[in-house]
Amino acid sequence: MPGIDKNSGPFRLSVNRDERTGLTEQIRSAITQAIGEGRLKPGARMPSCRDLAAQLGVARGTVRTAYDMLADSQLLEAKGAAGTFITRYPPVAIASNAPSPALTPLSDIASDFDASPLTFQMGVPATDAFPASVWSRILQRHARNSTTQPVGYPDPRGSLALREELVAYLAVSRGISCQAAQIIITNGYAGALGLICLAMGFRNTQAWIEEPGYLLACKALGLVGIEPVPIAVDEQGIRVNEGRDRAPAASFALVTAGQQSPLGMALSPERRSELLTWAQENNRWIIEDDYLGELQLSSRATPALASRDSAGRVIHIGTFSKTLSPTLRLGFVVVPLALAARFGDIATVMAPASSVVVHNAVAEFLREGHFLRHLRRMKRLYAERLEKMIAALQPHFPQLRRGGLAVVVQLPTGIADRTIAREALAWGMAPSPLSAWFQRDELRQYGLVLGATNMPADGFERCAQQLRQLVDAHLPVVTPAGSD
Repeated sequence: MPGIDKNSGPFRLSVNRDERTGLTEQIRSAITQAIGEGRLKPGARMPSCRDLAAQLGVARGTVRTAYDMLADSQLLEAKGAAGTFITRYPPVAIASNAPSPALTPLSDIASDFDASPLTFQMGVPATDAFPASVWSRILQRHARNSTTQPVGYPDPRGSLALREELVAYLAVSRGISCQAAQIIITNGYAGALGLICLAMGFRNTQAWIEEPGYLLACKALGLVGIEPVPIAVDEQGIRVNEGRDRAPAASFALVTAGQQSPLGMALSPERRSELLTWAQENNRWIIEDDYLGELQLSSRATPALASRDSAGRVIHIGTFSKTLSPTLRLGFVVVPLALAARFGDIATVMAPASSVVVHNAVAEFLREGHFLRHLRRMKRLYAERLEKMIAALQPHFPQLRRGGLAVVVQLPTGIADRTIAREALAWGMAPSPLSAWFQRDELRQYGLVLGATNMPADGFERCAQQLRQLVDAHLPVVTPAGSD
């Protein structure tokens, strides 16, 4: 292949995942330097994003973003189906100390954005199960209606129609009794967490987070000046007594009570009581991330922790990312009644809700019963796919356990699960390395967290075999006793 070859030729391109610089910037910088030094000639054809991503073991979107940056700098020229080429007349001089283009947000820990879901990827719903025709019809109707209605600033807390539908839905599905005024519509989970931290003034305080727990939530707290203190979980959920010992002055606890992320257990009734008592007696707060709360497969969904909150200490976060689509960027916060006015004020001036068109479409989707029917279909589909995935993995990975809508495969201590996860991208798989979910080295476990929601057309068997091959390639070589 003309242009770049990872292993041979005049230009060697590689990436170093241990560097602080993101993968996209490493690729952009290496190609820029090669052009400036003449190792990549004007008019040379570059490999496709797919081919280069496969060679480097990175996601296609990573290479595409680097190519886009280079095109903006007039170093590359895209010619449609013909391919991408080094421009024939590059800039006269390429300054090596020129400021770098902006990088993809959280490029050191986050997957590439706008990429299609891959096998084993967590956090994305089944793309083939979404009721697209019903949703499209509803969305188009509300989009048309919005052009004929008087124009004014919408309620910054979100559509009243959606908030009223959520009042009814949460009462039935999550056991939460609330008013529409207590619900604020947000831009997904991140928007909800950001609004809470802003409204509650948690900066320069400590917070309990689960270990293992959601890495991006931990990162978010650190970015806004909150010290996350990891508290271990066991079969009953977060260990409240450990939290009391390790961070007695913590302002709040961030928990996934319905289904722990990523291990899948529900917070036990005893731990729920302990956590609520801690919050009430010490004037602390609980942020409940209702991760997959309504998608429990083995039994009826466990009621939300907020349903037992008689003292007004629980702030509940829900989203439609796992049930409808993450592209909606649609989440919500349910706050205690005493905080409703403050959250409304903060949302109005700092974080107003987004598209009312989408809000009203989701409200109708709920009101007409489409959402509950969709949930029932998804639960049946996910249960089937989970069983098929376990059947495919079991011969290759006997030590595995269910974790909600995922399977956790344990690996020997110290195995390079992060490297395995990166290499799997080239095979169309996106397992999550278990070790990345831990903060403390002494508790860190190694393995792969495999989502069951999206099944490849040919089933899980081939992917299970390929995953086993990747793991075997990183196992230490054992020399037989007595050999030279």
